[in-house]
Amino acid sequence: MKPIATFQHDSDAPAGYFETWARDNGLPLHVVRIDRGDAVPTDAGAFAGLCFMGGGMSVNDPLPWIGEECALIRAADAAGVPVIGHCLGGQLLAKALGAEVTRNPVKELGWHRLTITDPEVAHDWLGEDLSPDAEWFQWHGDTFALPPGARNFLASDLCVRQAYVIERAGFAHLGMQFHCEMTPALVDDWVGSEGQAEIDVERARTGGPGVQSPASIRADVTLRASRLNQLAARLYARWARGLSRDQ
Repeated sequence: MKPIATFQHDSDAPAGYFETWARDNGLPLHVVRIDRGDAVPTDAGAFAGLCFMGGGMSVNDPLPWIGEECALIRAADAAGVPVIGHCLGGQLLAKALGAEVTRNPVKELGWHRLTITDPEVAHDWLGEDLSPDAEWFQWHGDTFALPPGARNFLASDLCVRQAYVIERAGFAHLGMQFHCEMTPALVDDWVGSEGQAEIDVERARTGGPGVQSPASIRADVTLRASRLNQLAARLYARWARGLSRDQ
């Protein structure tokens, strides 16, 4: 089958568990390293799907590749190619399809529990046995509005739009505010010296209601990441039903 184009925007924000899941399911990836200057493809139809990872920038920053990625997303939507976005990727999907991305009142940094806002969609994408104690990894300061036709199905107390789907005939787009692709190594990397500095700044700015300490974030990280990836696998498998196949 055609590969899934996977866009990496920062050197420390690779595909993580998404790459593992794709490999385990025999799905080829074509990695586009935006952080290394790779050009954004222009032919959405060359791929089975598009996957956008996170990054420290905002979709509102004046970076030339942001407009190019948004144009590719719109082309994918028109061509029947499903898009999945993690954090910045979810914001790119929202922006490309006509929704605003703005600053959230506070940052969410660490492990957070989410509530279901649309049981029908949540059941379809996550199954009926989702534990209310499930933890999702957050590392963001922006938030997306919903594009036309989108249904949000997860929320936190501090950021009400956490995951949305846009259903099309035969496929669906998925935009997420959280990072379900995290591995223990990625978590450890993100809460290093730069992560500690970001946590300190946010605590000074707002008191840090959504911010956890590096020690708290690292606690039981292997078990927590494993549980997170089990949830990610459900989301990825549901999204993959719509992958564009070679004719």
